Amino acid sequence: QVQLVESGGGPVQAGGSLRLSCAASGPRWGRNCMGWFRQSPGKEREAVAAIDKDGSTSYAESIKGRFTVSQDNAKNTLYLQMNSLKPEDTAMYYCAAMLFAGVRTGGQCATSPDYWGQGTQVTVSS
Repeated sequence: QVQLVESGGGPVQAGGSLRLSCAASGPRWGRNCMGWFRQSPGKEREAVAAIDKDGSTSYAESIKGRFTVSQDNAKNTLYLQMNSLKPEDTAMYYCAAMLFAGVRTGGQCATSPDYWGQGTQVTVSS
């Protein structure tokens, strides 16, 4: 069973930066692709960024050029560096792991998430 624990969220002013972390545990075969999603009140959960085990990445258009996804395999940790934050980036951010490798456009892994973290709140004030 893969377990995911996010951290690093919090309040920040527009234009600021945050780095989210997702600590993963459990079998490595369960984490061949990992991604970040976000959900704002009243909106559907949306994919933000993804990275697979070979380092291929994908980003949603809304955050491209501002956010960077990375992973440290030695630490079993996924990161999301968020720069130039905007109020519309305010959301609960979730980490997810997928059994199968590969990414596709729009900040997504090739398959739907198999495991989810509990989320970390990011609030950007203007």
